[in-house]
Amino acid sequence: MSQKISILIADDHTLFRSGIRALLEDEQDIVIVGESNDGRETVRLAGQLKPNVILMDIAMPLLNGLEATRQIKHEHPEINVLVLTMYDHEEYFRQMLEVGASGYIIKRAAAHELVSAIRAVYNGEAVLSPVITRLVLEDYLRRDSATKVEDDPNTLSSREREVLQLIAEGKTSREIAEILSLSVKTVQSHRTNLMQKLDLHDRGDLIKYAIQKKIIEL
Repeated sequence: MSQKISILIADDHTLFRSGIRALLEDEQDIVIVGESNDGRETVRLAGQLKPNVILMDIAMPLLNGLEATRQIKHEHPEINVLVLTMYDHEEYFRQMLEVGASGYIIKRAAAHELVSAIRAVYNGEAVLSPVITRLVLEDYLRRDSATKVEDDPNTLSSREREVLQLIAEGKTSREIAEILSLSVKTVQSHRTNLMQKLDLHDRGDLIKYAIQKKIIEL
């Protein structure tokens, strides 16, 4: 028998993970090696389990799917990330592919579409849900060649993006320091740098920015 495709399921909804597990366990060439319910745990398990494919949700606590994918692809470029999300916005799709995701599937997709997508990304192919393909084409037709704004979140460091998400989630500097294994002084320094880079003035501005840039969801 050929080697099975090892899968890590990253989603903060337990019932959804259970449904995906039940679906994939019927496939003889696929094996579930782990599950995670937040982005930081996903990054840790990616390094520990070295799955062939990670099914990655976008909106997860502590570390969102975008940043988790960025870190995983930096440390383990051989791991394929297949986004499995409810969001069909072109901006989400664009950002996820920019950080290294191999495919983007909407959660309402048929079961066979997900299974086919897993096999495709495992074999080095790129996969998009039909609805995403349509959005990309529509966006291409209406978009002018615009320059990126200076406050693009991609100009922030990886650590700054982590701190920004945790601030926006309501975590205190002490809580952030514990989560990231940093000193409170270092967290406060990151907060200051964030506000200077983004030309923001208080925590409320940081939260509004995080929502606008879809780093967190309302």
